[in-house]
Amino acid sequence: MMKKITFLLAMLLAFSYGYGQIVAWSMVSPNTVGNEVTLNARTLNPNLNMSTLRRGAGIDPANLARAFSSDDYTVGGTQTDAINNDDYIEFDISAMSTYQVSLSTLDANFRRSGTGPDTFLWRYSTDGVIFNNIGSPISYTSSFDGPHSVQAQINLSSILALQNVVSGTIVTFRLYAWGATNAGGTFAIGRQDGNELSIGVSVTLAPCPGGITTWNGTTWDNGIPDLTTEAVIADDYSTNTDGDINSCSLTIENNSTLNIDDNTFVQVENELNVDTGSSITVQPYGAFVQNNDASVNNINGDITVIKTTSDLNAWYEYTYWSSPVSGERIDTGLFESQTSRRFVYNAQNFLDETQETNNNNASLPGQDDIDDNGDDWVWVDGITTMAPGVGYAATHKESLFIGPPFSSPPYQFDYTFEGPFNNGLINVPVYRNDSELNDNNWNLIGNPYPSAIDADLFLAANSAIDASVTTTTGSTLDGAIFIWSQNTAPSETANGNEGLNFADGDYAIINGMGEVPGGDGDTPYIIASDIRAIPSGQAFFVSMSNGATASSVSGDIYTANVVFNNSMRVFGVDDNSKFFKNTSSKNKLNESNKISIKLISDNGVFNQILIGYTDKATDNYDGMYYDAVKNLSSNTSAALYSLIDGVDKKFAIQGKANNSLNTDEVVKLGFKTTIDVATIYTLSIAQLEGDFISNNTIYLKDKLTNTIHNLSNDDYSFTSEVGEFNERFEIAFNAASLSNDAFALNNNAVKIVQLDNNNVKFTTETSTFKSITVFDLLGRALQTFNGDSNNETYNLSTLKNSVYLANIELQNGVTLSKKFIKK
Repeated sequence: MMKKITFLLAMLLAFSYGYGQIVAWSMVSPNTVGNEVTLNARTLNPNLNMSTLRRGAGIDPANLARAFSSDDYTVGGTQTDAINNDDYIEFDISAMSTYQVSLSTLDANFRRSGTGPDTFLWRYSTDGVIFNNIGSPISYTSSFDGPHSVQAQINLSSILALQNVVSGTIVTFRLYAWGATNAGGTFAIGRQDGNELSIGVSVTLAPCPGGITTWNGTTWDNGIPDLTTEAVIADDYSTNTDGDINSCSLTIENNSTLNIDDNTFVQVENELNVDTGSSITVQPYGAFVQNNDASVNNINGDITVIKTTSDLNAWYEYTYWSSPVSGERIDTGLFESQTSRRFVYNAQNFLDETQETNNNNASLPGQDDIDDNGDDWVWVDGITTMAPGVGYAATHKESLFIGPPFSSPPYQFDYTFEGPFNNGLINVPVYRNDSELNDNNWNLIGNPYPSAIDADLFLAANSAIDASVTTTTGSTLDGAIFIWSQNTAPSETANGNEGLNFADGDYAIINGMGEVPGGDGDTPYIIASDIRAIPSGQAFFVSMSNGATASSVSGDIYTANVVFNNSMRVFGVDDNSKFFKNTSSKNKLNESNKISIKLISDNGVFNQILIGYTDKATDNYDGMYYDAVKNLSSNTSAALYSLIDGVDKKFAIQGKANNSLNTDEVVKLGFKTTIDVATIYTLSIAQLEGDFISNNTIYLKDKLTNTIHNLSNDDYSFTSEVGEFNERFEIAFNAASLSNDAFALNNNAVKIVQLDNNNVKFTTETSTFKSITVFDLLGRALQTFNGDSNNETYNLSTLKNSVYLANIELQNGVTLSKKFIKK
């Protein structure tokens, strides 16, 4: 899947909607029947509310294919009759919030039967009550036996009431008709190819209603700006000392500098203007947010965004980048990176064949999320412009890890991106290679903005959710985000297509159910006000859904678009902090019960999984949005995962049905290790959410040692041989669910004391000992002793001085494991 690592870029999109962006109805492909009660516009400016064609109460639907047809017009009626009898068809036009609309033209195609109405008049209203005529009545006498009539275009631009119509005002158009000679006579819009009814419009951002206020270096001359105010910075401004900025529009002039400091923000509703000689600098943990996708930026000055890497322990650790500005090149944006280790991910080349050829067949046959012929990662030249929303991978220059100011890891480095901010709607192509149908379809994309984005809004707009579970607004992606969080050094024994490969288990994961940290134990997203945020400059892996509708197909390569837009952008004290930061978390499914289990070892292993319960999931495999897989294809040192019956996958995040959550619930956990040296592993509770899970005791059963352990009270330590163990561990919320007669005991209830002459004393006040088995740190059982009292002393002269694990069984059925040292 993801063997090298990258950073991502972004590009500014400036939107202006001129005349010609239309509201239009087409009656063909798919064809209308004609008698539809209503008909929505098929072409619609994205910043307009839906326009729907409908009839007045005086007329009825009539069948006529490829048309919107009506009959029952007043026989022999006049204009006055048509108005009084509601003999019209109508539609509305209105702008969305913060926009305004100006109308320019009206075009229509007429079609009448020989006895249908022959005279027509367009009228408009801006209040839904008073209607005004548009020109004079139109006479149209041709019937359907003759040619269809293309109405002469009506010019609306001279009607002042239809110009600069702000949000909240609805313009209603009505086409009245009269002169029918039979109630069965029909009139229709349609019967031509193309748009049979259309309005030419211009949609622009509405002007700021709150006036102008200017920063003079000391104060704002017309009060602190807000989202209704045009803000002008005419002297240097620092958000750290002068405060965050909220404004309707923002202008930097007079050779001034705006510095957006760490943990501060600037929020602009509409456009940004930076005059020549002026500049904006965004510090690593600052945020610049624009709200409207249609905001047009005029950048003549300088814009700089500084980003800081996560903690790096060695030169070979990659960072995934994405540029928050447009036009930045690899050799300037990633100037500090190693020239020979800059990569872009070619998803079209990713192919995970059924029979593995990676790393001299080190892995078992079957798909393992590794590109088999090693051409998915492609070196990228420094002159390449970083595309918006595309991810790139690079290591830092090895020479910069040597000498002052660096003496010991971890290290952090600043990278500088220069250019206009990326802004507005950004479509990023993603690909799947269907010459192999059973693999994942990995793509490396990233946050393209100089602010954090809401991970849940991104997933909602782009991710596929199993249709049997719930609905989705998009279906391009499989529903999980994978972010590199390196802990493991590259190894020749790790599976992959290079001589040395990284462990794919080091990816942190976010999906609809929750999130788990990666290999270094840090979470690559920040939680602020219940928002799971992905910082600017952060790239991440996603998988294109096998069911995604392709925008293009070339051979076996299917292409679709992932959408980023300004509505996903967020700001706050923490949401645009460094790439990786520990934090407690909530997400959009915060009504769920969740438990996170952590695995660590005394030689650096870190692994975490999450099990959550929600009404939107089932106990079966629901797709990545709820059940995110854990990649264990390589020789991952050690890993914990959960299992689903009947599914040949291992899960980092597992979503389960809410109605499964009760005191009889048992969850199977799997464990895998390749560590062949003495190791103590520890399982612990990392986090609890929800009333049920928070208020019930969590029990762990180790079937290998027949131990039931109260994980709510104490961490559980164990040893293991090398291998994969999918039947060893279970967790439950009631000890009786794991055993009929055993229950867990606090480790402190047993004391182990070293005596003279290699004697070790075991004491307990709870019961009497039944047996004690001593394991070494390789998971091997060395000695077993029987007991019949609560005070037993055993001679361990055959054991070397080392750390051991005692599996203790009491006469009352209680079992526990406890670590001790023989000196």
